[in-house]
Amino acid sequence: MYILGISCFYHDSSATLLKDGIVVAAVQEERFTRKKHDTSFPENAIKYCLESQDISIEEIDFIGFYEKPLLKFERLLYQHLETFPLSYKTFLSNMPSWFNEKLRIIKIIKKKLKYKRDILFVEHHMAHAAASFLLSPFKKAAILTIDGVGEWTTTAYGVGEENDIKFFKEIKFPSSLGLFYSTITAYLGFSVNNSEYKVMGLSPYGDANKETNVYYKKLKQIIDIKEDGSYRFDMSYFKYNYSNRMPSKKLCNLLGGEIRNPKDEITQRHKDISAALQLIYEEVLFEMLNHLYKETNCENLILAGGCGLNSVANGKILENTPFKNLWINPDAGDGGTSMGVAMYIYNTLLGNKKRFVLNDAYLGPGFTDGEIKIFLDRNDITYSEFKDEKELIKKVSKLIFDDNVVGWFQGRMEWGPRALGARSILSNPCNPQMQEILNLKVKHREKFRPFAPVVCEDDALKYFKCDTPIPLPTDFMLMVYPIRKEWHKKIPSVTHVDGSGRLQTIRRNQNHLYYDLIKDFGKLSGIPILINTSFNIRGEPIVCSPFDAYKCMMGTGIDCLVMGNFLIKREDNLRDAWDSEKIAKD
Repeated sequence: MYILGISCFYHDSSATLLKDGIVVAAVQEERFTRKKHDTSFPENAIKYCLESQDISIEEIDFIGFYEKPLLKFERLLYQHLETFPLSYKTFLSNMPSWFNEKLRIIKIIKKKLKYKRDILFVEHHMAHAAASFLLSPFKKAAILTIDGVGEWTTTAYGVGEENDIKFFKEIKFPSSLGLFYSTITAYLGFSVNNSEYKVMGLSPYGDANKETNVYYKKLKQIIDIKEDGSYRFDMSYFKYNYSNRMPSKKLCNLLGGEIRNPKDEITQRHKDISAALQLIYEEVLFEMLNHLYKETNCENLILAGGCGLNSVANGKILENTPFKNLWINPDAGDGGTSMGVAMYIYNTLLGNKKRFVLNDAYLGPGFTDGEIKIFLDRNDITYSEFKDEKELIKKVSKLIFDDNVVGWFQGRMEWGPRALGARSILSNPCNPQMQEILNLKVKHREKFRPFAPVVCEDDALKYFKCDTPIPLPTDFMLMVYPIRKEWHKKIPSVTHVDGSGRLQTIRRNQNHLYYDLIKDFGKLSGIPILINTSFNIRGEPIVCSPFDAYKCMMGTGIDCLVMGNFLIKREDNLRDAWDSEKIAKD
């Protein structure tokens, strides 16, 4: 049985394919179109999913869509009528996409894919919950979903048992913890639905003391938090319910200034506001989770929705709540809902009790050494080929130890927004200048943003103050933990200003080449940790193909690229002026 899950037309379009309940392929559309957070119908992602199993659309038994468009349209009409005439311009600008795409999704799927069977719809937050719970190792778990907004729901409390999921409490639009975070993101001059993680990274530079942070006290005036963690916002501080802008003039006055121009300097005031936002988010989150535990009396927790990517808060959950175990899908946001709807159809609607556990995220396109060699030879690219994996690992670990920046392109691409050792840029965390070197050579991003460490799971507790046992979401770079003080000066380029690191742990059975490289680097440096950052430049998605990887290296200051068993050095390929148009993609 083949089931195809689809998510599109809002942000992070994606497709997931199940074969007899097992996830065999999953990928975001942006990786093919090279448009970050691509919202379009995921034609390329679907094509990859089908080709990965060598099947046609006629062999798909069910297609699932990640939300219920009519229910969402009902909410849209309600909010615009409620706020009319303030909503008039936004209403007019939003309607074409609804009548041309969102309300015609059945016709679009059938026409674009030439599909003739059933299309099933699952509510947005149920797709979020299913994407995490039904792929987790837990037979029973408490579930909390938090995001901007689905149809009406912004937060849902629930419980999953075997192959069934039930919600017993929901918070509905316009009160939204996710949209609150996005509003302050917009106020701080960053892009919404893209840069919330930047605000999270900025927050440690601000005042984390509730007693002394004046913006914490000001922002607390906006939100009414109850004992069960439920909340309600004073909507006079927001405009997102009737406008394409989010902060209102009243919010700007409360925070003592206009919305920051992205070109303007980030001041201490902005840092303190980001710290206040993170404090309030964590306060509400822990209240909700403590209530959820009382209601479910279950030690296993599932966190889902876009807010599940807040790794700073995630790393504090087990310490601040009674929960003992935690699981989050590698793509907790809207991209992950294509996986959720597919799993929900198979396990819940069709009643299949046997569940697939997602142990790694390598679900995207992969390229054989033969395919990589064809690409290199066709484009007259100079390279070295290694016949032995151990020889390759020794060469690459020495390059990293000698402070080279290495593009690492191995196996199938990761599922989700974070690079997990298949499409990564790797470098030396022991070099105190490496953060600046990476920003200068490659990433061209804000100086305050930290770089992440990757460590083998069996070494993690030596360097990080992790929960024990180490939660599985750490494998997906979804947890921030304190770095033990004795290592701060020894791995300065992955130690954030507050002494923390958003670490990734890796187990050998997940990615043996990556694991062995880290261990081999440890033999040279004495510290088996690498900098792992996503293989892309700012504003672009993570690379997918050999062409994308080579283009990224040649257009930046990455020193070398390791694709399969091939090592390509940038300096060996600078014979002519770099022109990506001259390179054959296929």
